[in-house]
This record gives sequence, C-alpha cells and structure tokens, in this order.
Amino acid sequence: MTINMKKIFTLCAALLICSLIFGQKQKVTKELLGNHSGSEVYLYTLINKAGNVLKVTNYGARIVRIDVPDKNGTIDNVTVGSEKLASIVKGDAFGGASIGRFANRIANGKFTLDGKEFTLPINNSPNTLHGGRNGWFSKVWSSEIVNSKQAAVRFAYISPDMEEGFPGEVSISVTYTWNDKNEIVIDYAATTNKKTVVNFTNHAYFNLQGVGKGYIFDHILTLKASAYTPLNSTKIPTGEIRSVKATPFDFTTPHPIGYKIGETYENATFQGYDDNYVLDKKEKVKATVYDPESGRVMEVITDQPGLQFYSGNSMMWQKSAGTDSKAVNTRSAFALETQHYPDSPNQALFPTTVLAPGEKFKSRTIYRFSVKK
Repeated sequence: MTINMKKIFTLCAALLICSLIFGQKQKVTKELLGNHSGSEVYLYTLINKAGNVLKVTNYGARIVRIDVPDKNGTIDNVTVGSEKLASIVKGDAFGGASIGRFANRIANGKFTLDGKEFTLPINNSPNTLHGGRNGWFSKVWSSEIVNSKQAAVRFAYISPDMEEGFPGEVSISVTYTWNDKNEIVIDYAATTNKKTVVNFTNHAYFNLQGVGKGYIFDHILTLKASAYTPLNSTKIPTGEIRSVKATPFDFTTPHPIGYKIGETYENATFQGYDDNYVLDKKEKVKATVYDPESGRVMEVITDQPGLQFYSGNSMMWQKSAGTDSKAVNTRSAFALETQHYPDSPNQALFPTTVLAPGEKFKSRTIYRFSVKK
C-alpha cells in the first residue's frame, strides 16, 4: 500500500469514526430553559432515525412534545405541553410529568406501615393525590444524556426521608428512550433506605389528531382489562375488583372514548373516566388508541398491574347539540397512566406497593406510535 493510499485509508477511517460519534450525539440536544428555585432547567430534544421528535425536560422529568406523522405523512405534536419554562411551571402541574412518590390517590391522606400511621398533605380533598402538594412533578431533577445506540436521557432525584409525609430516602431515576420504532420507552428504577410505599407513572395527555386540532371522543380505545376497581364518592377504591361487562368501563373490544359519556348509568349521567383498570396479564399490548381522522395509533405496553384511564374530564369538556342536532364533543385530551392501583397502602387485597431497603424497584412502560392507513 502506497503512502498516499495509507493516508486516504486513515482519513476515511477517521471520518467514519467521527460520523459514528457525532451522529450519535446529534440524536440528543440540550438547551437551557431558565432557572427555577435555584436550579437550571433544561429542554432535551431527542430525534430518531426517521427524524421524529420527543422533547423532555428535567422540571418534573416530564414529556413536553411528541412529533409523529399521520397517515399522509404530516408531522404534528400529539401531547399537551410547552417548551417555555414559565408556561410549564404555571400550566397543568401533572401534565407529562413523572409522578411520585405515590401516583394516584391515598384515602384521607393516611396509611399505616408496620403498625405506624403516616399522615400526608391533603391536595385533592379529602385525599392525597400524586404525591402531595409538592410531589416530584414540581422538582428539578438532575439529568444526563445516555450513551446508547438510541436517543436517551436519564433524570434522577433523591427524595428525602419524610418528604410530603412519606418515610425513607428514595433514590429514583427515570430514563426516556426514543427509539427508531417511534417508541417512548420509560424505565423507572428506585431504592430506599427505609421501608416505604411507592407508585410511579407518567401523566402525559394525548390527542392523536394533534394538540389543539381536534377532540378525543371519537378516538377508538381498546383496553385489555376485564375488570376495574369501583370508586366511592371521593374517587377511592371500594376494594372490589369488578368485571367491566355491562358497564361503561368495557373497552375489551374497541369503542370510541365517548361511547357512553352523557348516558345514564347507575341512575346518574355518566360524566367520563378517571378510573383504574385491572390489566389482563396474558396480553402484551395493554391499550391501543386509534384516531380515524389522522390514522395515528398509540399502543401502551407495561409491566404494571393497573392503568388509570382519564378522559380529560376537566379539559374543555361538554357534550352539547350542534346546529345539525348532533352531539358536539369537546374533550381535548386523554391520559393512560400505567401504575399500581389507587390507595394500595390501605387495601390489603391489592398488589403491594411496599419497597424495602435492599430491594430495587424496576418498571418499564412503552408508548408506541404508528399509522393505520
């Protein structure tokens, strides 16, 4: 091999290595959004091979944007959020955020662990919701870009002993991976130095037509859940595991989200969904949502036992007659939150949410986006 050929070979090899290195780094970019409570808040943009985008921030370890194509190839954002710090902080506290120390409700803000009663702040009277008034959704997490073949960012937070009334110092990490299958892979990992209770979820709101461009009553939902946990008047489970058959909660076969909303059920007008489903263990894909207008499909895969389906009951909701006497549906977003059942620390028959020293909590949830033409 001549000297010139050696130089060319060396140069080509160097260019290949640089392209691999910098190509990987280009999948994730980092931008300073500002300062909150003395900590820097960043926006991370994750781009997969197809050029589709996921944006996340370390304020609340939350998702703020998901750009995916419709059946015509048009890209649009399908999750409610903002890329401006002031709007994120002042907006929906839970939207897109990582929820802890305990997602969902705990009855009367109290639970007993090993004979000791713990009292929590009431922020959803008369109950505690999503970790209390200053849950993890309001914290600035540490963050790092993950060195992997896929675009990924890891957020971490150390929750002090007795934060919001919960015992034990808990170390939690949430890793978002945006892969080339248009999947948001969310990996949770946690440890504690004292026995405690934990329940984590992501609280993203979705509209598959595109945020602000349509409503979700006509989205077709399938839930692989043969049972749900009925609630009392304060949205706390009664302890019963009830079949969904012959109820508005039956999505074991595909139905529009709004197919029973506004009808009479149990002598009252059915107002919508904010309910926990008991997921069927044998099914891999636990939930599927299809929007006929855009052709977008979202599938949910999880190892958690429950899924909270929220139909956006307080998000621009009404059901009224239009000029053509047909119902005008104005719910703007829905949530599918993978988690343990509500009030589990007070429900002996529910799967345990206790985490002890020496144990490591691990969980994975996947939101997969595709198109049906």
